[in-house]
Amino acid sequence: MGIDPGSRTMGYGVIEGEDERLTALAWGAIEPPRRQPLEFRLSQIYAELLQLVDRWEPQYAAIEDPFVGKNPRAIFALGQSQAVALLACAQRGVAVFRYAPAHTKRAVADYGNASKEQVSEMVRLTLGLDAPVVPEDASDALAVALCHFHHMRSESVLARQVSDNASEVEG
Repeated sequence: MGIDPGSRTMGYGVIEGEDERLTALAWGAIEPPRRQPLEFRLSQIYAELLQLVDRWEPQYAAIEDPFVGKNPRAIFALGQSQAVALLACAQRGVAVFRYAPAHTKRAVADYGNASKEQVSEMVRLTLGLDAPVVPEDASDALAVALCHFHHMRSESVLARQVSDNASEVEG
């Protein structure tokens, strides 16, 4: 499961992968009423995220780390929404991995400074979708899920190579 934190809109995306075959199972956004105070928006996001985790039972959650911005108030709210996502996952025993936006872009679009449009198109192509994922927050969530999938696959390949090399040395 990928999560793109936000205090106004939190994107989510659920993928399933086996070998090279990837499937998007679900995606969307949690959007509490904008006029609500922050604590009520965060509470609604938390409750809906728990429902999504309960429904999809992800093995892992990949959460995008907040980036440094110019508006301290917005960055604090973003960090608080990330904390809500971390808490929801921890409450359900889901292992969490965090990725910087540039890392996600590099993993999905092969370029750390890729535009949102480039990332969205690569998400669409990688998952074999007919149309771009909307809303944008859901596309970003699928991108971080794909980033984690690639990361786990790379670690698995590396572990196999180390194991194979150790077997050759022993034999």
